[in-house]
Amino acid sequence: MIKFLVKRLLEFIPVLFIISFIVFALVYIAGDPVALMLPEDASTEDIENLRIALGLDQPFIVQYGKYFIGLVTGDFGESFRYNAAALPLVLERLPATLELAVAALTIAIVVSIPLGIWSATRKNTPIDLLATGAAVIGKAMPNFWLGIMLILFFSVILGWFPVSGRGTFIHLVLPAVTLATGIAAEMTRLIRSNMVEILSQDYIRTAKSKGLKKFFIVYKHAFRNSLIPVITITALQTSTLVGGALITETVFSWPGLGQLLIQAVNTRDMAIVQASVFVISILVIVMNLLADIAYRLLNPRIKFN
Repeated sequence: MIKFLVKRLLEFIPVLFIISFIVFALVYIAGDPVALMLPEDASTEDIENLRIALGLDQPFIVQYGKYFIGLVTGDFGESFRYNAAALPLVLERLPATLELAVAALTIAIVVSIPLGIWSATRKNTPIDLLATGAAVIGKAMPNFWLGIMLILFFSVILGWFPVSGRGTFIHLVLPAVTLATGIAAEMTRLIRSNMVEILSQDYIRTAKSKGLKKFFIVYKHAFRNSLIPVITITALQTSTLVGGALITETVFSWPGLGQLLIQAVNTRDMAIVQASVFVISILVIVMNLLADIAYRLLNPRIKFN
C-alpha cells in the first residue's frame, strides 16, 4: 500500500503543474488588474510604474516562472484588495466551505441511500416512478434557482431560517440542502441502477432460495456489493460540491472559499484566484485518492501496486 500511495502522489505532481499553468494563463489573459487598483484619473505614468512594481511588464514565461517558484514555497503573492498574503486568506475561508460541503454530502448520503434502495426493491411501482422522477427533477434544478426559491419560501414567507450568513446550525440548513439536492439526485439514480442489477444476480436468487430474510439479502449482500460505484461517484461529486459551492455561497452570502473566489474573479485579484483554484485542486485530488484507497479495500480482488 505504501508503494501505491507514493506512486499516486508522484503522479499528482505533473497534474498540479498543468493546473498551475492553466490557471496562471487564464488569469494572465483575463485583463490588466492595474486598471482596478488605481483610480480612474490615474496618469499613464502611475499605471506604468505600478505595473513595473508588480512585475506585470515582464514576459509571460518570466511571470509564470516567478509564480511557480512562489507556488512551490507556498507564496501566492499578495492580494491587492485585502493588502495581505493570498494563501492565508484562502485557508481562512476554507473551514466554512468544508463545513458546507460536509453538511451537503451528509444530507445527500442520508437521503439517497434509502431512497435508492427503496426504489430498486420496488421496481416499476408508483413508488419507484416517484423516486426516479424526483431524482430527475433534483438533478435538473440549478443551484442558484433552488437557493432563491428556498429563501423566498422558508426565510421570507415562513421566517423559519435566516436569509444569509453563517454562525449557527440554522444558518447552515438552507445552503446545505441547496447544495445537496443535485448530488443526492445523482447518487439515488446510481444506487437504484446498481441495486436493480445486483438483485438479479444468481447469488441473490440463491440467498432467496435458502429462505433468508429480505432485509438481510438487501442490506447484507446486495447493498454491500453496490457500495464500490457509490464510493466512486461520491468522490467524483467533490468537484460538483466545489462548483456548486461557488454559486450557493454567493446566493446565501456564505463566507467561504467560493464567495471569496467569485469576488476575486470580479476584481481580477490574481493572487486570490490562483491560490483558491490551487487549494480546490488539491482537495479534489485528495478526495479521489481516498476513494481509490476505499475502492481497493472494499474489493479484495484489486491489489495495491
